[in-house]
Amino acid sequence: MFRKLMPGGPSGPRRLASAALALGIAGAVVVLPGTAASAATYVPVSGAGSTWSANALRQWAANVKKNGMTINFAATGSTDGRTQFANGTVDFGVSEIPYGLYDSNFGRAADQPPARKFAYMPIVAGGTSFMYNLNIGGRRVTNLRLSGENVAKVFTGAIKYWNDPAIKADNPSLTLPARRIVPVVRSDGSGTTAQFTLWLSKQYPDIWNAYCARNGKRTPCGLTSYYPYKPSEGFVAKSGSENVSGFVRQPQGEGAITYVEYSYPEKAGFPVVKLLNSAGYYVAPTAENVAVALTKAEIEEHNTDPAVYLTQKLDNVYRNPDKRAYPLSSYSYIIVPVAEEYGLKQPDKGYTLGKFGYYLLCEGQNQAKSLGYSPLPKNLVEAGLKQVERIPNMAREPNKIANCRNPTFSGDGTNTLANNAPYPPECDRKGGPAQCTTGTGGAPQDTPSNNNGGSTGGNNPGGSGGPNPTAGPNATAGPNASAGPNAAPSAGAVDPLTGDPVAGGSDPGAGAGTGGDFVAGIPVALDADGGWRLSHTLMLLAGVLFVGLMIGPPLLARSLQRRGRNNSWSGS
Repeated sequence: MFRKLMPGGPSGPRRLASAALALGIAGAVVVLPGTAASAATYVPVSGAGSTWSANALRQWAANVKKNGMTINFAATGSTDGRTQFANGTVDFGVSEIPYGLYDSNFGRAADQPPARKFAYMPIVAGGTSFMYNLNIGGRRVTNLRLSGENVAKVFTGAIKYWNDPAIKADNPSLTLPARRIVPVVRSDGSGTTAQFTLWLSKQYPDIWNAYCARNGKRTPCGLTSYYPYKPSEGFVAKSGSENVSGFVRQPQGEGAITYVEYSYPEKAGFPVVKLLNSAGYYVAPTAENVAVALTKAEIEEHNTDPAVYLTQKLDNVYRNPDKRAYPLSSYSYIIVPVAEEYGLKQPDKGYTLGKFGYYLLCEGQNQAKSLGYSPLPKNLVEAGLKQVERIPNMAREPNKIANCRNPTFSGDGTNTLANNAPYPPECDRKGGPAQCTTGTGGAPQDTPSNNNGGSTGGNNPGGSGGPNPTAGPNATAGPNASAGPNAAPSAGAVDPLTGDPVAGGSDPGAGAGTGGDFVAGIPVALDADGGWRLSHTLMLLAGVLFVGLMIGPPLLARSLQRRGRNNSWSGS
C-alpha cells in the first residue's frame, strides 16, 4: 500500500518514517515548557490610542508587514487607548500621558492604573505644532511667528483677530488681515490636548486659569485631556488629529489654527507657527529642534510593585535656554503588558509584541524624521528596551543596544541629532526689524516681506494704507493699487465658517489700519484658452469610442447573420 502512495520505490517508507520523526520532534519543541519564544511564530496583535503618534505607528506596521508581522492599530485617541488596554480589548495602548494624572476637567484623575499589569515604553518624540491657514493678498502665509503668550491668548479667546497688535509685534514683515481667528480644538479625550494644556498650565497659569474659570472649570486649572470650549466664542471642535488638521486645510478653513503633531501639517503641505523659545528665537518643531529641547527632559521612575513606571517631566524642556530648542517637545508611550493575562495568554502574542517593540526602538527610529517626528535619544531607547524585555514570551536579544540602529546615537553617548542641529538665523531673533521669509512645515515656499517693518500706512512698498501702494504680493488696498492676482478686494468679505457676507469693514475687535476681511480670487485657466489641448483629443477619442459601441454590435450581428445564411445555402 505504501508503495502505491509513495513514489520512488523502496525508499518511500523510509522517507515517510523520517518525515513522521521530524514532525514529532517539531511538535515536542512547541510543547516543551519554557521554550515558547524560541518556537513561536508571528500572530496578529492589536492596539489603540494616540492620534499624535498614529502616522509613525501606521508606517511601522506597514514596514513589518513585509516580514510577516501583522500589527493592527486604531487611532482612537489616547484616552480611549488607555481605556481599551485596561479593559483587555487590545494587546497594547498608545498614549502621551500615563494613567492616574489629575484632570482639571473632572476635578480628579481621569482614569486609574488598571488591574492589568503593564509598563510604559517610549516610542517616538515630536513637537506639538500649530498648523494654520492664513492668506495675505491671495498668497499663503508660511512664516508666521508667535510667542507662547500669544498662543495661549489665541486658544483662550483673548486674541480674536489676526491683525491684533500683539501678533503684529511677532511679525514685523507681515501686513496681517483683519480676519477672525478660528481656534480648532479636540472634541475627544486626547493626549495632544493633555500635552498642550500641561504646557499652558505650567507656562501661562494666569491666562489658562482665567479661561477655565470662564468655562465653569475648577481652578487652578492644570492638565486636561478634554479641551474646554464654547462654540459661541468662535471655537471649533473635531475628534482626532486628522479631523482638526483636515478642518484647517480646507479652503473654508482660512483663518483657522489648531494644535497637532508636526507630522500632520508636513503631510498636508501646510505651514506651522514658529514658536518663541526662552533664548528669544522663533523656531519650528523640526526633528533637530525637538531633539535639542529633549536633552533637558527628565525621566521619572515610579517603582510600584510589580511595575516600574517611566514617565516624562518636561518643565526644563519648556524653558530650555538653547537657541535651537522647540519649547513644546515631548514623546509618546506604548503601554505594553508584562503578565500572561488577557490576550497574552497566547505565547505567540508576547513573542510578536516583543519583536515589534525592538523594531520601534531601533530600526524604526531611522524613519522618524521623514515622518515628521524626532527619533528617541539613547537614554530613552535604553529605558524602552528594559520594558520590552518584560513582555512575557518575548525573544530576548543580548546586547541589543550595541546593535541598535538609531540616528541619535554617537560613540561618546551624546545625541548626534541634537549636536548637529543648525542654529536659527538672526532674522528669527525677537526684536529685529524684519523676519525670515522662509516657509515652515509642509509649506517651505517663502512669504514675501512687505519691507516696511510691519507698517500699514505711508508710501512704503507693500504697505496697505498709502495712496499709491506698490502692487506687490502683499498689496491690499489703495485707490491706485494694481489689479493683479494678489491684490485683495476691498469688499465682498465672507465669514470663513458660514460663507455669509460680512457687512462693513473691520470688526469692533479687529486691529486698526488694514480694512475689512477679504476672500482672494485665484485665476483659473479654461480649456477653451490656448488652442487644441490633450483634453480635447481625449474627448474626441471618447466620442468615437461611444459611437463605435452604439453602432458596432448591430453591424456585427447583421454580418454574422449573412454568414450564417451563406453557410446554410452552401450546405443545402
